[in-house]
Amino acid sequence: MKRHEKGGTMIEVLVALALLGIISVLFLSSVANSSTARVTADTRVSAKILAETLIDDIKKQPYESSYDITIPDEFAGYSANLTVQGMANGNIQKLIITIERLNREVLTLESFKVER
Repeated sequence: MKRHEKGGTMIEVLVALALLGIISVLFLSSVANSSTARVTADTRVSAKILAETLIDDIKKQPYESSYDITIPDEFAGYSANLTVQGMANGNIQKLIITIERLNREVLTLESFKVER
């Protein structure tokens, strides 16, 4: 005698749907995490480029106690704060530039300028 089955039981269907739901949630959360990580990395790279550009511009200016910085148009949404600290015998300055985006600190870069 053969047993005739007419398809899956309700329990089998529910277990399959639960497994499919768990797998879908795991997949979608990993996609969301990777997208967030990519955006964060892009923001940090742009902030580093901006900070290095501003430091280079400051180093080209004459030796002063303060400097004007201008954010290029391609970095809209970013802001920069510059701190100048005198060091040693007054011939060296420590430049600290903090880059923010959407009112959140993204990067701080330090460099030195020497009066020659």
